[in-house]
Amino acid sequence: MQNLELRKVNVIRYVTPLREGGSMPAIAEADDGFLYVLKFRGAGQGKKALIAELIGGELARILGLKMPEIVFAHLDEAFGRTEPDEEIQDLLKASTGLNLAVHYLSGAITYDPVVAKIDPLLASKIVWLDCFLMNMDRTARNTNMLYWHKELWLIDHGASMYFHHSWQNWQEQAKKPFTLVKDHVLLPQVSLMEEVDQEFKSLLTPQIIEAVLNVIPEEWLDDNFFNSSAEQREAYAYFLNTRVANSQIFVKEAEDAREKLI
Repeated sequence: MQNLELRKVNVIRYVTPLREGGSMPAIAEADDGFLYVLKFRGAGQGKKALIAELIGGELARILGLKMPEIVFAHLDEAFGRTEPDEEIQDLLKASTGLNLAVHYLSGAITYDPVVAKIDPLLASKIVWLDCFLMNMDRTARNTNMLYWHKELWLIDHGASMYFHHSWQNWQEQAKKPFTLVKDHVLLPQVSLMEEVDQEFKSLLTPQIIEAVLNVIPEEWLDDNFFNSSAEQREAYAYFLNTRVANSQIFVKEAEDAREKLI
């Protein structure tokens, strides 16, 4: 795990935009023959959303949750020249270089909490992860979960760690409860947070967290708040390690929010 690596692909065909996404991701074909949901570095949330997507997705996988493969996707500077849609053309031009893509789950069905219920253990694992990452985007309105081959898959962690868009009071954020858990789509099905907490804390060692953070490309770590990419990477490590050490804070918040639903 200390040598975690992501595959790299080249984008060869822009298939269709996914306009329901705030950052306007797209389905694209890569030179390995597969379709991907392509997340653009030139989109509104920029490289921060890609960093959050990478960290959230790979940590979800390490914790045993279903997550489509994440790859680095290179976009050539000539790629957008023939795109007739001016808005899309601008996005493609702004995203030349290394982007992030997630394997497209063809035929997957969006999780509907009215139709399907999941078991309390899986629900508790997903809620724990989202509290840990401060992921505000797993609500009934936008579940960001798919059923594919009769299994529940997580997608889109780009809204995680929202504090890193400004880094305001970022050290304090690591020890804060995640109050938005009250809106989590799976909260009514949660009952095993304490058990999950013990398991996940043992899995998320500093070495594992370091391995995930080491995968972040240098060119994405260019926040002017820090003096270097190494300093920015260390800030992410501090946040994640501190959050693991103080997980009882967000576990209690989730349990209290669950109690209010009963």
